Amino acid sequence: MDQNIMQKAAFLKGLAEGMELDTDKKEGKLIMALIDLVDELASKVSAIEEATIEIEDELDEIAEELLEIETTIDECHGDCDCDCDDCDCDCDDDFDDCDCDGECFYYTVVCPTCGDVINLDASLAKEGGMICPNCGEELEFEYDEDDCGCDCGCED
Repeated sequence: MDQNIMQKAAFLKGLAEGMELDTDKKEGKLIMALIDLVDELASKVSAIEEATIEIEDELDEIAEELLEIETTIDECHGDCDCDCDDCDCDCDDDFDDCDCDGECFYYTVVCPTCGDVINLDASLAKEGGMICPNCGEELEFEYDEDDCGCDCGCED
C-alpha cells in the first residue's frame, strides 16, 4: 500500500485546517471540498492497490497450479500417438484405445525469450513453428516424423 498518497492527503487536510479557512465563504467551501475529494480519492487508490496485490498473489497461485496440471497431462499422456510395435503404448494411430482423442501433449517447447513452457500435440509440432502465446516471440522447431513421440525409447 502506498502510504505516501495517504500521507500527502492528510498533510493537505492539516494545512487547510491550520489556515483556519472561513468555510462560510465560497473560496473556503471550494478548498475544503477539494481537500475532501483528494482524501477520498487517496483512500480509494490505496484500496485498489491492496486489491491488486491480492489479485497478483492469487494469479501466481493459479499459474503454479496450472503448471502442475500441465505436467500431469504430460506425464499421463506422453506416450500416445505411437505407431511403433516395440513400446508399451495402449493406443494406436487412430486413438481407438485411448481416451485422449489425439489431443495429447507430448512435445515440449521452451520459449528462449520468456521461459514459458509450451506443450504441443503432433499436429502443432508438424507445423515447425509458432508464436509464443506468452510474449509473442516467433518460435521455430524441427519435427522428426520418424520419432513416435513416446518416452519408451523405441526407434521407429
